[in-house]
Amino acid sequence: MSSEDRFRRVYAGNFEALLAYASRRVEQPDDAADVVAETFLVAWRRSADLPPDDEIRLWLYGVARRVLANHHRGGMRRERLGERLRQRLTPAPTRDPGSEVPQRLAVRAALSRLNETDREVLLLTIWEDLQPWEVAEVIGVSPAAVRTRLSRARARLRQLVGHDRDAPGHVLDVLAVPVPEEGR
Repeated sequence: MSSEDRFRRVYAGNFEALLAYASRRVEQPDDAADVVAETFLVAWRRSADLPPDDEIRLWLYGVARRVLANHHRGGMRRERLGERLRQRLTPAPTRDPGSEVPQRLAVRAALSRLNETDREVLLLTIWEDLQPWEVAEVIGVSPAAVRTRLSRARARLRQLVGHDRDAPGHVLDVLAVPVPEEGR
């Protein structure tokens, strides 16, 4: 009998028992399925070293027990990490210049008419407050290209929205803020 045939037989003969074993030890059914899948993955990888048929179920239980222990440790780590993050993180105020502009729908419509790269350069610079060298790194172009695209995007946006400086919440007040000096 080939090792693949033996593995299929071991799988078919032990799947239900291992699923029941894992189900009684985890809270979520999906977690039990993951434990069983990981157990059989180990068995597949070690198929050449599987014990004789009369010992295989106990061996699989041992593997499943270790997989469960790893699962529980991982869950505890995630819980501790989540708690630390909740304690350290305070909600950052979201700065959406569009909400400061009474005509934000017009601004968003104008933004959507820019080409994707120009729009991304503009949004990363203004809304994410990134410097041109940082934007360049994010989108994979040179800082000079970012500055050119930023200038072009601002001009195009100005053209699409209009530039009546007397209008309250004028788009240039929000979107054409000076670019900070690069700190690099």
